[in-house]
Amino acid sequence: MSDRPKFTVVDRRKFRAEEESAPTAEAKPETKPETKSDPKPDQKPEPAEAAKSAPRLTLVEPVAPKPEPVAAVAVAQEPAVEDESYDDPQLPPAPSEEELRFQMLAYEQAAERIDNLVRAQNPAAPPAEKIGFEHLVQQLYLSAMMQMGAGTPEGQRPRIDILGARQTIDLLGVIEDKTHGKLYATESRTLQAVLFELRATFLELTRMIAAQPAAPMPPPPGTRPGPQSGPKR
Repeated sequence: MSDRPKFTVVDRRKFRAEEESAPTAEAKPETKPETKSDPKPDQKPEPAEAAKSAPRLTLVEPVAPKPEPVAAVAVAQEPAVEDESYDDPQLPPAPSEEELRFQMLAYEQAAERIDNLVRAQNPAAPPAEKIGFEHLVQQLYLSAMMQMGAGTPEGQRPRIDILGARQTIDLLGVIEDKTHGKLYATESRTLQAVLFELRATFLELTRMIAAQPAAPMPPPPGTRPGPQSGPKR
């Protein structure tokens, strides 16, 4: 009895239950996890990978182009009046301070000798008056009035130099511009009053000249005037 092979009874119902409970669909093949290896030729890269592999664009703010240099054109311009460094080649060289001081001293000595001669000939003569700014304005005022016919003796036709009067009035205007803010109140009022009167006289005179009929032009030299045409008898 001991030599017989032993048999083990297996319950087949257990295996049948497992087979019935298993899904009938075919098992899907296992997919390997995607790696970052290069895609196959027939496979398109994913959008995210394509974005990573594509070249990046860097936004740069536009820079304004630099203006091209314009060729300088040499233009002969008159130098500004305020430019003290401008040196006119036509002017003589400026004297030195020593020369100016020596000349001023010699001038004062010569003026004093003249005063002594005048007092010697006329002891009652008052001393010479010191010249100031008001004397300059008065002198130019009298010159302009004389050029516009003032001071003409009665009964004589005034001789008018309208162009000379204009230049004298313009000289006073230059003095007003150059001394602006540097004069005393009385000097400034005197200059303004003189200029106002001279300009008013000049305007009145130019109106009178414009109202006069134009004089006929003289015939050119070397020609004889033609016979006067008159009514035939």
